[in-house]
Amino acid sequence: QVRLAETGGGLVQPGGSLKLSCTFSGGTFTDYGMAWFRQAPGKERELVAAIGRGGNMYYSDSVKGRFFISRVNAKRVLNLQMNALLPEDTAIYYCAAPARRSGLIPRDASEIGSWGQGTQVTVSS
Repeated sequence: QVRLAETGGGLVQPGGSLKLSCTFSGGTFTDYGMAWFRQAPGKERELVAAIGRGGNMYYSDSVKGRFFISRVNAKRVLNLQMNALLPEDTAIYYCAAPARRSGLIPRDASEIGSWGQGTQVTVSS
């Protein structure tokens, strides 16, 4: 059973940076494409960024050029570097692994089989 644990959230001023990390256990990390989702109050959970087994990446338009996803397969860690943060980036951020071990990029929450517990990111002055 895949287990995911996020760290790195917190309070940051607009324009600041944060790095989120997710530790993967309970399976073979390289079998999975991985993703970061976020959910703001009153909104649906949305895909922020994803990375395939081979390193191909996807970013939502709202974070493209500001957020950078990476994975360290040897350490079974997924990272999200967030720069130039905006108040609208405030949300709970979730690490996610798809139900299917295809290694492909997950594109939708319906594909996700395992979620982390989430970490709060608040962007405010």
